[in-house]
Amino acid sequence: MWKKISARQKKIEKSLKRNLKTLLCIAALSLAIAVFAHVVGEMAVFSQKDYIDQDDTSQQGDVLKNDTEEYQILAAEDGACGRPEIIQDFIEENPYSRSGISLDVVNGIVIHYVGNAGTTAQENRDYFENLKDTHITKASSHFIIGLDGEIIQCIPLDEIAYASNDRNSDTISIECCHKKENGKFNKKTYASLVQLTAWLCDTYGLSSDDVIRHYDVTGKLCPLYYVEHPDAWEDFLETVEDRLS
Repeated sequence: MWKKISARQKKIEKSLKRNLKTLLCIAALSLAIAVFAHVVGEMAVFSQKDYIDQDDTSQQGDVLKNDTEEYQILAAEDGACGRPEIIQDFIEENPYSRSGISLDVVNGIVIHYVGNAGTTAQENRDYFENLKDTHITKASSHFIIGLDGEIIQCIPLDEIAYASNDRNSDTISIECCHKKENGKFNKKTYASLVQLTAWLCDTYGLSSDDVIRHYDVTGKLCPLYYVEHPDAWEDFLETVEDRLS
């Protein structure tokens, strides 16, 4: 009787061990499948992010997000007077940098320089944004062109900017970054300035005669290089006129 029970127990134990191994194999396989599915899902999200960053940003009206807010990238258009790529990162409406006052007519384009050598377009855009909190002064610009030729739009084109004193009410303003204290724009900044100015002139039916310096409004040495080098300013206007022609 004891031998029969012992043999039966051994048989049961053997069966339990076999079933346990099977369960462990199933558990391991399930875990492997779950890990694989998670990795595949992460790769899909990463690939989609790459697609948005690299491809979708070239499409008109794409909405992207930075750490705090949404912005849009308007794709570049073909043609001598085609729109350049523009990052629309509007500042928040406030009394110090974006009043929301309507710009009903555009009679000119005013060119500025930021006056802070080596600063970026984003840094200057953020300076305008922060005026709502600092209240240091009233200042802004419709566009800022960076050292790499990037163009950030801070103010919608149907609103005034605080850039050109008594010409705020009928002009669009463009601020330009510069590497050196002399205010000379590098090649990338200059190329974007020409394209943006030509596009705006073509859009609003203006000529190069309607493109002026801040200096021409108030006598301020802005943009410095083009005030101190009037021949270079005339060359810029001729380049814009050539695009329009």
